[in-house]
Amino acid sequence: MPTYVYRCGACDHEFERLEKMSAATRTKCPECGERAERRITGWVGIAVKRAAPEGCADPTPSGGCCGGMCGTN
Repeated sequence: MPTYVYRCGACDHEFERLEKMSAATRTKCPECGERAERRITGWVGIAVKRAAPEGCADPTPSGGCCGGMCGTN
């Protein structure tokens, strides 16, 4: 489920909500109770999978190819 950003037109409160893509966009502001509008955001998350360097048995996202244990980071 994506996280959507909402902004209230009445009090300018901005908040995030985790909801289904098919969910109705009629969301109430948690501060004042008025209708909040879903904002369009430009953030896109992309996961890239890389091959491990030669001699590295276990590639992990932390600390280089294998956490710094093989010396190739």
